[in-house]
Amino acid sequence: MEPGPKNLITDVEGLLVGSAKDDALKSGATVVLMDRPFVASVHVMGGAPGTRETDLLAPDKSVAGVDALVLSGGSAYGLDACSGVVDGLRAAGRGFQIGSAVIPLVPGAIIFDLLNGGDKGWSENPYRRLGREAFDSASEMFELGSTGVGTGALSAMLKGGLGSASFVLESGVTVGALVAANPVGSVTTPGDRHFWAAPFEVDGEFGGLGTDPASGLGRALDSRKARLASGEDASQRANTTIAIVATDADLDKAQCNRLAVAAHDGIARATVPAHTPGDGDLVFAMSTGARPVGDDPRALAEIGHAAALCLSRAIARAVYHAWPATGDLLPCWSDMQG
Repeated sequence: MEPGPKNLITDVEGLLVGSAKDDALKSGATVVLMDRPFVASVHVMGGAPGTRETDLLAPDKSVAGVDALVLSGGSAYGLDACSGVVDGLRAAGRGFQIGSAVIPLVPGAIIFDLLNGGDKGWSENPYRRLGREAFDSASEMFELGSTGVGTGALSAMLKGGLGSASFVLESGVTVGALVAANPVGSVTTPGDRHFWAAPFEVDGEFGGLGTDPASGLGRALDSRKARLASGEDASQRANTTIAIVATDADLDKAQCNRLAVAAHDGIARATVPAHTPGDGDLVFAMSTGARPVGDDPRALAEIGHAAALCLSRAIARAVYHAWPATGDLLPCWSDMQG
């Protein structure tokens, strides 16, 4: 496996990603879409998810394809970013047709970023606007770090962000991941220099520092001055890592569901701890259907493995590429390397 030419989820041909942010708000939204509907499913492993229209992604539901997937900040308010994307799709004449009615289908998920130092005193929910701006900006190239849904993301000790990565398999299948890294847990080992995802790094994509040479790292976490260890802060914490993994392999909804399940391993390998009661960890999985793979279960296993690796790398890249902004509550990874 080698990364695609962009090392982004848009190495899966046909995918577009758009992001919008509000620096004063310290929040934003990100959308993934194509020029046609696509197959998708979802799997949730966190204890505190926030979602819109995810029930229709279950394999037993009748919807065959959706028009876009949205990742947004703003907790429950951020679910309205999906409405902005729906507006854009409707204006483009896109959506599920029932008679003369056109209904864009846009599942989404949110992170909690309401206590990150941004100005949350709005009089009108800003997320519908951010969703529409993200839709209007969709392209094959996009920025990583403190942008889009990752604008105000935080991890246990460092700023989080928006991350992405890809792999092209020997079979020719392409797999990619897009993530909003905003976990309760830590993305770096004690000392905040090495990433938990370091064993899966390719070509120095998040610093090339290798794995942490220390031993007993899991036990060392108990004594860290992480925000999750503070009783006062812990009572107010509600975080999430939400992601989209994509492939051009021709998968049905049930197979996309299994792909989402497998991809969750990528969160657990890159974040410690992961899937906590205070996280809303969720993975969407989508297929463009461009490349037939047949019924060989080994093909789906390989695609799932690649998705998990891409997701681990994307989480580390999100934190690696984060940049400082006025009013930040936590430093960036780059600030700590002095």
